[in-house]
Amino acid sequence: MLSILKVSQINTYLKSIFDSDNNLKNIFVVGEISNFTNHYRTGHFYFTLKDEASAIKAVMFRSSAQRLRFEPQNGMKVVVRCNVSVFERDGTYQLYCEDMQPDGIGELTVAYEQLKERLLNEGLFSDEHKKPLPEYPLRVGVVTSPTGAAFQDIRNVISRRFPCAQIILGPVKVQGDGAAEQIAQAVKEFSRIGACDVLIVGRGGGSIEDLWAFNEEIVARAIYDCEIPVISAVGHETDFTICDFVSDMRAPTPSAAAEIAVPDYREVLYSADKTLDYMQGALMHIIDRYAVNVMKAENAINNYNPSKTVMMYSQCVDVCKTNIDNVMSRKLEAYGNIISHYAASLDATSPLKTLARGYAIVEDEMSLPLKSVSEVSEGDKITVVFGDGRLFCTVDSTEENQD
Repeated sequence: MLSILKVSQINTYLKSIFDSDNNLKNIFVVGEISNFTNHYRTGHFYFTLKDEASAIKAVMFRSSAQRLRFEPQNGMKVVVRCNVSVFERDGTYQLYCEDMQPDGIGELTVAYEQLKERLLNEGLFSDEHKKPLPEYPLRVGVVTSPTGAAFQDIRNVISRRFPCAQIILGPVKVQGDGAAEQIAQAVKEFSRIGACDVLIVGRGGGSIEDLWAFNEEIVARAIYDCEIPVISAVGHETDFTICDFVSDMRAPTPSAAAEIAVPDYREVLYSADKTLDYMQGALMHIIDRYAVNVMKAENAINNYNPSKTVMMYSQCVDVCKTNIDNVMSRKLEAYGNIISHYAASLDATSPLKTLARGYAIVEDEMSLPLKSVSEVSEGDKITVVFGDGRLFCTVDSTEENQD
């Protein structure tokens, strides 16, 4: 007897056959990805896996997709661990992927190259964002494991090279779950409070899995945003991480990072001595040069010194005064001789001499000498001057000579 089946019944039946076949469970399939879609709302991956002859649809649900360290891309050849089953709604069979690895190269290598290229295109590795290291840091921050050899190496080198520097440790896990978050948080905290002058971020060597925390994007962005200059010191000289590219300086080892971070105090002292010698020599040269200039200025001042000019003119005045005194003395002496001559002459003809011999001088009321009888009249007041005194008289009468 024929039975009529629904489409869904057929699909359910086929799905049960697929699901019960152990040959289709937990198998590994290699192929090239095409038509890749990252469903932004659910987080599921939808793609086609193909080879040179065939293709098969595949899906990776969010719970498995979020464990991948790289992002699948069209054209990438991968190996997937999956189950084959039927999608009942469409009646198609497809691969339900639980894990994915790049074919030929490791998952971490692909993730590393993808993140490196993306951050490079964003400019996080650009030299224009690199901060210069301080020349004489007094506080050196270190983000690493407190029990690892890296921290001991850094502390020994800094203590030997620049013992005055304070070492501030930001203890973190450097591998395993949560390591990247701890490293990023420690870098952010150092930057937020300005806890140091330069910051060393790193650990000792190891495999790519051991170093992977320093390849995480959260660490790269924390270092990029850090206000403090950062030195990356991850692994050995041949190990390169994303942290190396985004940091302001890369050191091949933690010990080398310590040497880069601080100067050698012996070199500082030697340089200081050389600088001091140079400054003293330069200062003495300047002093000598200014001494010469001062001497020239002093000579110029002496040559044009007003006091010297005043002194010179003062001497001239003294000479002139002496000359005037001499001339005046001679003049006075000459005039004294003349006066003496005239005095003698006057004395010889002096009326007083005549008066002394018994003569007298008759003066009118105005004390003017009278030379003639005709100058007086009867009743006039006259004065008779003798050598030893005067007579005040009144004229009774006058008489003129007849001849």
